[in-house]
Amino acid sequence: MTITIYETRKTITMSPARPEATHVAVRDGRILGAGTLEELERWGDYTLDTTFADKVLMPGFVEGHAHSSAGSVWDGSYLGWFDRADPDGTVWAGLKDVDAVVARLTTFAEANPDEPLVIGWGLDPIYMDNVRVTRADLDRACADRPIVIMHASGHIMNMNTKGLKIAGLLKPGVNHPGIPLGSDGMPIGELRSPEVMGPAGAKVGFDRGKAIEGSTEGLRSYGRLCVRAGVTTATDLARSLTDESVTQALAITGEADFPICLVPFRIMLGMSPEDLVNFTAGIKKRSTERCDLGRIKVVADGSIQGFTARLLWPGYQNGAPNGLWYVAPEQMAEIFERALDAGVLVHTHTNGNEATQLAVETLEAALKKVPSRDHRFTLQHCQLATPAQFRKMARLGMCANLFSNHHFYWGDEHYALTVGPERAERMNACRTALDSGVAMAIHSDAPVTPLGPLFTAWAAVNRITASGRTLGEGEKISVDEALRAITLGAAYTLKMDHQIGSIEAGKRADFAVLEEDPYAVAPDALKDVQVWGTVQGGRVFAAAEI
Repeated sequence: MTITIYETRKTITMSPARPEATHVAVRDGRILGAGTLEELERWGDYTLDTTFADKVLMPGFVEGHAHSSAGSVWDGSYLGWFDRADPDGTVWAGLKDVDAVVARLTTFAEANPDEPLVIGWGLDPIYMDNVRVTRADLDRACADRPIVIMHASGHIMNMNTKGLKIAGLLKPGVNHPGIPLGSDGMPIGELRSPEVMGPAGAKVGFDRGKAIEGSTEGLRSYGRLCVRAGVTTATDLARSLTDESVTQALAITGEADFPICLVPFRIMLGMSPEDLVNFTAGIKKRSTERCDLGRIKVVADGSIQGFTARLLWPGYQNGAPNGLWYVAPEQMAEIFERALDAGVLVHTHTNGNEATQLAVETLEAALKKVPSRDHRFTLQHCQLATPAQFRKMARLGMCANLFSNHHFYWGDEHYALTVGPERAERMNACRTALDSGVAMAIHSDAPVTPLGPLFTAWAAVNRITASGRTLGEGEKISVDEALRAITLGAAYTLKMDHQIGSIEAGKRADFAVLEEDPYAVAPDALKDVQVWGTVQGGRVFAAAEI
């Protein structure tokens, strides 16, 4: 049993008993202790490793809401508004108008002539004065093969004329809120909600479930993205788990050089509540050190910037109709009750506050039937939650994982268009959540926004939009609170805080290796702290070498 003692410039432990140290001792992938060299020498013979002598160690960052498809989406064409780095570090310029989108799609289609389907992702028309990208626009890029484009939110899909024909949707008389029509009474090419996108995509050869889950190589790419971001534990928060895909995930995460612990959630779709809970409870025993199974993801509504989230009165400021429900109240209630009874953790996507209200009221009723003192049911995004809702969440023992990156990426649009200044300034209300006693994490929802916990922490601390506006001074949190949210906070929401989230004896040797001390830089420079790499389960991964 070899002991390695790492010498560091500074080790930030996130443990109140010993907040800082100079050395960390590791054996068999676990932490023996953090302290001085003299203290740790007592464990016996050791090797002193000075690789991190000029680095700062923190607990490995925990990404509590992301998707492994952040790696595999790059098999398609990136069409987003902001510049974006791919898993190999290449930066793709953001696209500022529909013509630029068409041009990149054309190039991609021409470069892949044998592919039966042209796939794009990251489209965000709200920045283009909220234009509707139509099938006619996409036909300019490629008319003889179907095109499928996923919006940045993941809640809207676009198809060209060829795609709509194959899907059986290019006809008059279509009457569904998720299929907008043009002036000619025909679908314009925009599709909304899983019940529309799933079947339509399947008919053209696009399996949305598999796209969300990602490819084998995409999962490996996800691991590389995590190392560059300092992440050692990452969720895959909407995986269409089956016995086959669980076996695949276990095989990939079991590879000697796979650099993270993956935490896949089974999406609610495709199973009855009874089968969903039974299946998820059953696969928990197959968990390993690098693939922690046994949790459920429920999706209540869509996205605010896509106008598919469910909002309480007064609704959308621009007069758009209220969004779409993705789950029936009875279905949510049955999942919650069965999961509580089986001891299965459930995280629920609620963007709009009407969806949050449904989830809170449903859990309150479920807890009366199936009491649970430590359920940690978590609301993901929870962007427009009101102070009253946060207080109720605290009383019920609920957690929140807030989408602080949203301030930068869509804050200006929320202020000007979707919900208006007052509600935009209290979106992702980290200060209110903490002051209300709600256990809290913050997240990127990669690939919706780029994976990067230090950026996410910066967003929660500064609440700066892309135009430089401060959006909600009163909801800012401190650097310490933000760093805890991306370590212990996220670990707590996953029921993994006994294993990860702090550098303490007995926990897994998971570290984020930084070039600077995030407590020493100015709060507005937090996102610029460079990540050298990670240590995961005692294995060292340098970002420059992956």
